[in-house]
Amino acid sequence: MASDTRFFRYLALISHTLLIVWLTLWQFTFTKVHTYSPVFIVLIYILPLLLPYRGVLKGKPYTHAWANFVVLFYLIHACTVVYAVPAERWYGVVELILCTTMFIGCSAFARKRGRELGLGIKKLKEEMEEEKAYFEQNK
Repeated sequence: MASDTRFFRYLALISHTLLIVWLTLWQFTFTKVHTYSPVFIVLIYILPLLLPYRGVLKGKPYTHAWANFVVLFYLIHACTVVYAVPAERWYGVVELILCTTMFIGCSAFARKRGRELGLGIKKLKEEMEEEKAYFEQNK
């Protein structure tokens, strides 16, 4: 694995781990008034981040790409908190920073590692040339 690929892997992994820890601390320690039950908080705030965590730990590029879809929910949540909840604005800023670094790390790692492993999608021109050659041989 190239050094820049490794950097983005660790950026994604550390950001993902810190986001799980941060949301857990925020929802169970820092928040004074609990409007939701602990089960709801775990199901909505924590569980979605745990679903791709195993694949991120193992360094799978497909899971990193998939984890980006999950982190978008937290990005929206962070933007909403920063805008609408003045009492928790700085908690939202931390979540926003962690979401952004996780998104960058996951995107870059998935792209770079996928290319290293040859998992990229072929360009349409290459695909068409292969199909043309195949059908010309089988006439």
